[in-house]
Amino acid sequence: MIELHNLCKTYYLNGHRKVVADNISAVFPSGKAVGILGRNGAGKSTLLKMLAGTMDADSGYVTSTGTISWPVGFAGSFHPELTGLQNTRFIARVYGVDSDELTVFVEDFAELGDHFYLPTRTYSSGMRSRLAFGVSMGIPFDTYLVDEVTAVGDAAFKRKSEALFVERVTSSGAVMVTHALNQVRRLCHHAAVLEDGKLHFYEDVEGAIAHHQKLMRIDKEAAAALAAVADDIDSDD
Repeated sequence: MIELHNLCKTYYLNGHRKVVADNISAVFPSGKAVGILGRNGAGKSTLLKMLAGTMDADSGYVTSTGTISWPVGFAGSFHPELTGLQNTRFIARVYGVDSDELTVFVEDFAELGDHFYLPTRTYSSGMRSRLAFGVSMGIPFDTYLVDEVTAVGDAAFKRKSEALFVERVTSSGAVMVTHALNQVRRLCHHAAVLEDGKLHFYEDVEGAIAHHQKLMRIDKEAAAALAAVADDIDSDD
């Protein structure tokens, strides 16, 4: 279980204030997969990093029972001068798992070929994500944090990634950021929508999806209205 207690986070950039967490309190239950939806820039990935402890909140705190993965898809955990193999072995030692077993699993799953033996600074973002997903899923966490990583790779790799994720969440919980609504329907027990710093939690996945789709319609209508105004200005010129 992961519990958020009055979590707050605000960014200041070029004189602009962006609130991504406004006194959020919520509970992510043990052994359940929860999808996180919201507009681009709403702060979903930031929220995931705060759950992982890789980013500090301005105020409030997170408590948890059991072990939590780093955000899968976040490659900051890899040393750029170490190879994929060396990074995998190092992480195995940090988390106290068998390094040989994890190496065999990751090399087979990530499908990096000879790149597995090259420094990760030479990797593309997709390759780093595949390595991160393989290493994370190769370690038995109680809760997995996933940030769009199953979107990486070709169709066959996506199917393999989703199948592995489904296997893991039969015995573990997960918090998953995604824009793929059908994926939320297939994989998640619950879902939440992050909007203007507020987290709206839904026991029913379809309720969260309806909320998210309403936000997307509002954005589309606003964009259409702005385009119409721009056309009117151009015609006046």
